[in-house]
Amino acid sequence: MTTPTTSLPSPTVSLPGGGAMPLLGFGTWQSEGDDAYRSVLHALQVGYRHVDTATGYGNEDQVGRAIAESGVPREEIFVTTKVPPTQVDQARDVIARSLDLLGLDHVDLWLVHWPPDGQARPDVWETVLGAKADGLSRDVGVSNYSTAQMDELVSATGEAPAVDQVPWAPALHDAGFLAACAERGVVVEGYSPFKKTDLDDPVLAEVAAAHGVTPRQVVLRWHLEHGVVVIPKSVTPERITANADVFGFELSAEEVRRVDGLAG
Repeated sequence: MTTPTTSLPSPTVSLPGGGAMPLLGFGTWQSEGDDAYRSVLHALQVGYRHVDTATGYGNEDQVGRAIAESGVPREEIFVTTKVPPTQVDQARDVIARSLDLLGLDHVDLWLVHWPPDGQARPDVWETVLGAKADGLSRDVGVSNYSTAQMDELVSATGEAPAVDQVPWAPALHDAGFLAACAERGVVVEGYSPFKKTDLDDPVLAEVAAAHGVTPRQVVLRWHLEHGVVVIPKSVTPERITANADVFGFELSAEEVRRVDGLAG
């Protein structure tokens, strides 16, 4: 076991359950087996303190193994997992299985991964809130839900999701959605920050050159400037480390506006 470094100086956002969610996290989608274990272990060793997984990723056991072997105290790591839309009717069994695989007695955030059959399903949200009340997850939220679907959950239960995890990138920037979530007290968490991004775009290249960083680092820093949680994923140690190196520079308001302008 390698002794971990101190945690990254990532800003955090407070959640209703009292947790502090680092704005920069580490994603594990499409990471399996030893790749998942090694990548999460490396991420923790270089200072990440926020790890995102899901039942549907099939890697919760490897994520848990990395957490256990990292040397980082459990209370310093923000852990998210998700219930698949096809298993929401067995949600309590799913989170029990997730906790067993992760080797944890609770997660920090549990999400409904997609609206089941495209529906908000307030009954499922009631079950998720029950898991929170029973201490299985400190906070709960959703992923890939529209504001209208979140409103349906609030109307039925009186409690909004703490987080909505959605695809996010400069090309997907939607100021209206950010404002609507802020009005509802919902934290926006973005995934796949590079999938929809042209990393050769001249705007990103110019902003990157001005700070002596890469376009990828500009994209990640842009998320942080907006207060949007971002969870880049990689299994390459050098990329994982580079993605964490976004705290030594800031984007000006004009630079943020220019990157916002990449939205189609």
